[in-house]
Amino acid sequence: METLSGSCRLGLWYVHVYWSGNLVSRIRFSRTGIKGSVPPLIRQYCAGRPVDLRAFSSVAIHGDTPYSRIYRAVREIPYGKTATYGDIARVVGTAPRAVGQAMARNPTPLVIPCHRVVAANGIGGFSPEIEIKELLLAMEKKNRETLKKTIA
Repeated sequence: METLSGSCRLGLWYVHVYWSGNLVSRIRFSRTGIKGSVPPLIRQYCAGRPVDLRAFSSVAIHGDTPYSRIYRAVREIPYGKTATYGDIARVVGTAPRAVGQAMARNPTPLVIPCHRVVAANGIGGFSPEIEIKELLLAMEKKNRETLKKTIA
């Protein structure tokens, strides 16, 4: 199957997505866009709609490596919630530093929501800019609160 690529806006950033069917091979953030299509669910997410991106698979979750186990655990963090590096480390049986290293090397942010992993005493890191993590967390928190009000 052919790998497709394209970008959509996320605030001041563009989200570049490389994908084939439901398999996402890479996501990166850039100040410039690229032509091409983006899966509708990812486009909706970037537009601020509360969607579940677990319908996509990531190249990073396959196999039985320490990082793939970390990535699978991170995928289980619910939309609008966070977990600490230590929380994920306890689930997987590794050290918080290993979780941080895996997050820094995550090839498919959003599909593996590394922005939901925070430090015990703060927000933690995010590449290429911490502002993207802040934007994503604020967007999900706002949507989660809105969803609670409409359900109640």
